[in-house]
Amino acid sequence: MLDDTLLATARQAGDLLVRRGETVGVAEGSCGGLVSAALLAVPGASAYYRGGAVIYTAAAVRGLLGDAVPRPEPLRGASEPFARWLAEEISADLGATWGVGEGGATGPSGNPYGDPPGHCWTAVHGPAPATRHLLTGDDDRLANMTAFATAALTLLVDQLR
Repeated sequence: MLDDTLLATARQAGDLLVRRGETVGVAEGSCGGLVSAALLAVPGASAYYRGGAVIYTAAAVRGLLGDAVPRPEPLRGASEPFARWLAEEISADLGATWGVGEGGATGPSGNPYGDPPGHCWTAVHGPAPATRHLLTGDDDRLANMTAFATAALTLLVDQLR
């Protein structure tokens, strides 16, 4: 079940995208599809949602994302450059006005890069690109997934306003 705050934020994003006549694509890792699920839960999502990819592993990144945008090297997951690249790449791959990228460590432990649980970078690419870091201080996996997805959609809403 999707959290009420997450759904309300997705509704805001959908309304703003429709009003602007714009579209969005999503490349999310530690959210596991919650960003896309929330956007698709809004009636009329086909007017703005171009598609999404859950890029939880390096194999998924290689297999699901194209090469429209050069990858910065070195590039590691759960970092600001990674989230920014995901957002730009997915928008280019899908021909969307906006791209949303996300990478983090949900818990209960940190990730292989040494980031603690509750660490996340989100990014949007489009007419007003932006990034945001979130550190919840929590090791609750599901709570962090929801917080990360809400943060990603909040960043999109902020840029759409």
